[in-house]
Amino acid sequence: QVQLVESGGALVQAGGSLILSCAASRSILTISAMDWHRQAPGKQRELVASISRRGITNYADSVKGRFTISRDSAKNMVFLQMNSLKPEDTAVYYCHAVMSPSTGYWGQGTQVTVSS
Repeated sequence: QVQLVESGGALVQAGGSLILSCAASRSILTISAMDWHRQAPGKQRELVASISRRGITNYADSVKGRFTISRDSAKNMVFLQMNSLKPEDTAVYYCHAVMSPSTGYWGQGTQVTVSS
């Protein structure tokens, strides 16, 4: 089991930047992958970025070149650096720990609002 706590969400103007943080209650190197997902009002939750235990990263096409996922294994933290933010990036962002193909844990979410 793992508890996740996100932080860093805020109101920001279009073109601005934010860094989201996710603190895990156990070593993230024991977790298969750490993901960031987001859910906008009236839309399904979608995968934004992921980083595997080996450090391999993947991104949704909509954020490639603008968002960067990273981690600090010593502090059991995962980050999402978001640049060139757009109004369509407005959503609740969730940290997710993939323990196995059938088991994962979610944080409580952090709100990101991008004004035009």
